[in-house]
Amino acid sequence: MLAVIYQEKLGQVEVELHPVTELSLHLPPSGTASMQKANLSAVTEFILIGFSTFPHLQLMFFLLFLLMYLFTLLGNLLIMATIWGERSLHTPMYLFLCALSISEILYTFAIIPRMLADLLSTYRSIAFAACASQMFFSFTFGFTHSFLLTVMGYDRYVAICHPLRYNVLMSPRGCACLVAWSWAGGSVMGLVVTTTIFHLTFCGPNEVHHFACHVPPLLKLACGNNVPSVALGVGLVCITALLGCCLLILLSYVFIVATILRIPSAEGRHKAFSTCASHLTVVVVHYGFASVIYLKPTGAQSLEGDTLMGITYTVLTPFLSPIIFSLRNKELKNAIKKTVLSKLYPEKI
Repeated sequence: MLAVIYQEKLGQVEVELHPVTELSLHLPPSGTASMQKANLSAVTEFILIGFSTFPHLQLMFFLLFLLMYLFTLLGNLLIMATIWGERSLHTPMYLFLCALSISEILYTFAIIPRMLADLLSTYRSIAFAACASQMFFSFTFGFTHSFLLTVMGYDRYVAICHPLRYNVLMSPRGCACLVAWSWAGGSVMGLVVTTTIFHLTFCGPNEVHHFACHVPPLLKLACGNNVPSVALGVGLVCITALLGCCLLILLSYVFIVATILRIPSAEGRHKAFSTCASHLTVVVVHYGFASVIYLKPTGAQSLEGDTLMGITYTVLTPFLSPIIFSLRNKELKNAIKKTVLSKLYPEKI
């Protein structure tokens, strides 16, 4: 093979043919290549800029989210204390509700305190390892919450559709296994998603367009040929898990509704449905906001829109959950009243 070299001298063009082997190829030394590769993964921290577009509202957001977080925390602690202290509530349904409250407390603790601190700070940096930890714990407790809601749907299905077999199917050992598997499943989901995301190479910039270490904004900062396949894989895993839980709950309620409609008396139908009302309401709220996060279009989205949608799932859903369970569940509501009154007016109990 020959190479053609053009030389221009005094208006004349000379053409020389040289073998390609005579050409010197100026390649970077191996040390330079390794240094460039190292520079690609040199991101040691991220900057969370989720609330940077609301500079004048940050103090108001801080006070609002702080009150909502404290209410969420106290509400779930009150539910747990009531279930623990009231012997009539030592049933599988309330055991699952207690586990659900624990997962909700831990989920909000993984995200909201850091978010509140960033609202009062001018430099919102988070270390690489801290970002990975936040993602792991938020996904672990978030999916544990979804799995526990599915288990609670199964509990209502057994109680209404197979009441004579309830004590056998929902034995203490069986309930403990269901709770343990829910926590194990959530941990596996958190580990898989976090490991997959943080094995990517982050080339910079390091500004995360969110108030927490969430998957979509981090994927936008990653570089490499495998980013699209990783994004597709993580999305399919998360959506499959959520839709699987949602379909199991939906199937449970199809059988529940069919059984309730066969109850002859209106009072019996109302009593049976009232035991499911709080759980069904929380399921609608939980999966409604989750679908906004995971099933939104992949087109361009403003930073303000991403932040507000993240708030609905991170702050609003945990805030509503203890309210729904306290108000829609008559037995729990009466037990909470009894617990609160016994602490405020012990001489009247």
